[in-house]
Amino acid sequence: QVQLVESGGGLVQAGGSLRLSCAASGSLFSILHMRWYRQAPGKQREWVALITTGGSTNYADSLKGRFTISGDNAKNTVYLQMDSLKPEDTAVYYCNAELSLSHSLYWGQGTQVTVSS
Repeated sequence: QVQLVESGGGLVQAGGSLRLSCAASGSLFSILHMRWYRQAPGKQREWVALITTGGSTNYADSLKGRFTISGDNAKNTVYLQMDSLKPEDTAVYYCNAELSLSHSLYWGQGTQVTVSS
């Protein structure tokens, strides 16, 4: 099993930046990918970014250029750097881990990001 704890959310003005963290523990050797998702009030959860164990990254088209996903293997932590934030980025941000053999998904509890105009 894998445990995930997100942090770093908060209130920021439009145009500002935040860096979210997702600390992983447990069966880390079995993780294939790590992803960030977000869910705005009244909307479905949407995929934001992905990072593989090899360090390859991918992003939702609408967020390319503003969001950057990265990982620190020594700290077992994945980050989401969010720049030029907009009010429409307001959401609860979740990280998840996909395991390599079972493809099971584990989720963190989420961290709230609020962008004021």
